[in-house]
Amino acid sequence: MADSILVVDDEEIIRESLTFILKKEGFHVQEAENGKVALNLLKKEQFDIILTDLEMPEMKGIELLEHATQLCPETLVVIITAYGSVETAVAALRKGAVDYILKPVEFDELLVKVRRLMKQRQLTVENKLLRTEVQRHFDFTNIVGKSPAMQEVFDTIKKVAATDGTVLITGKSGTGKELVGRAIHHNSKRADQAFLAVNCGAIPENLFESELFGHKRGSFTGATSDRVGYFKSADKGTLFLDEVSEIPLNLQVKLLRAIELKEITPVGTSITIPVDVRIIATTNRNLPKEIEEGRYREDLYYRLNVVDISLPPLSERPDDIPLLVQHFVSKYAAEMSKKVEGVDNEVMKALTSHQWKGEVRELENVIERAIIFSDGNLITKKDLPPVFDHYDGSSISFSPNRTLKEAAADFERQYIGRVLQLHQYNKEKAADVLQISLSSLYRKLEELGIPLQG
Repeated sequence: MADSILVVDDEEIIRESLTFILKKEGFHVQEAENGKVALNLLKKEQFDIILTDLEMPEMKGIELLEHATQLCPETLVVIITAYGSVETAVAALRKGAVDYILKPVEFDELLVKVRRLMKQRQLTVENKLLRTEVQRHFDFTNIVGKSPAMQEVFDTIKKVAATDGTVLITGKSGTGKELVGRAIHHNSKRADQAFLAVNCGAIPENLFESELFGHKRGSFTGATSDRVGYFKSADKGTLFLDEVSEIPLNLQVKLLRAIELKEITPVGTSITIPVDVRIIATTNRNLPKEIEEGRYREDLYYRLNVVDISLPPLSERPDDIPLLVQHFVSKYAAEMSKKVEGVDNEVMKALTSHQWKGEVRELENVIERAIIFSDGNLITKKDLPPVFDHYDGSSISFSPNRTLKEAAADFERQYIGRVLQLHQYNKEKAADVLQISLSSLYRKLEELGIPLQG
């Protein structure tokens, strides 16, 4: 469908001339002789741009602008005004108009502005769609886990997302710290602003201050131009400092100052710049121990650790493994356009028994690889990496971190899964063999994260 424009002017010759030129350029154009007629059209139809005169009977252009910004905020309004009414046009800009055109209208100038605004509106719509998709992707409900430990994490995310509080996310590498950080940002009032992730461990020590706070040209060898820095780039948004334990000790005081005073001083200048940035930091180290050994500032630690979110390792939430497996199977099967629906019982036993040193990231990589090699509807043992070749499925793995309840749940998961597999996932037959009601079986399937079908 062609880009649509509404031309509003009480002078018929101007209105018809503008309509003729715009239609000739391929735009879909409608006319209105005053603001009241235009408003009725806006209630029935969506327009990309409104070109409106200021002085009209029935309803003036300013009043139409006010209604349009409420009724259709994504529509761009351009004011058409006489030279002597420029001050009124400027007032219209303050009320939400995006531009103005002086009478007599120069058609070439008009077309240039209209094409530019159409591109601007297209980018706005695309960015909104992208933002919606990003927010959906990073919604905290998509962080997989039903274990009590993960439910506690979800509850904390909900509470902290609504605030501007500084957050320190702790946990082993691969537990999903950045995913939690993005979930907090995309469910906060800063969601429309930047989320800037910085890997502190990847920045050379001699460039750390410049990377964070920026620099002026000529402030050091190699500074051939001004640099804004991460803090200023994330202004009004969220700065995600990954592995904050890697920040050099001599620069930790400058980071503390920037967070506390909400201002930075670029390298090579004495001018302070205000910044409005929310800090979310992560670490896989024991920072209190780093403080004891003199490698980390205690005051910075307490400033970062306003809210602490500790991500549990998979060894402490084995019941979440089947949920994660199914999540990653669905994700990568869709990405690769494959009809893989899940994993067979032997694979699920192997995955739940494995010691995941690389945590969730390692599990995700294993499933992604398995999807690549899988030829059927289910991932089988042959699709797994060689590290799983030693697994024979004959016993339940032992872990000193697991309670008797967790071990019993693991046994139930394996036993119920095996009965289902033997009876081709016929729930009535499986319930009969297990001597439990069908409703109890479904409850077990949900509690234990057992796939409903093979």
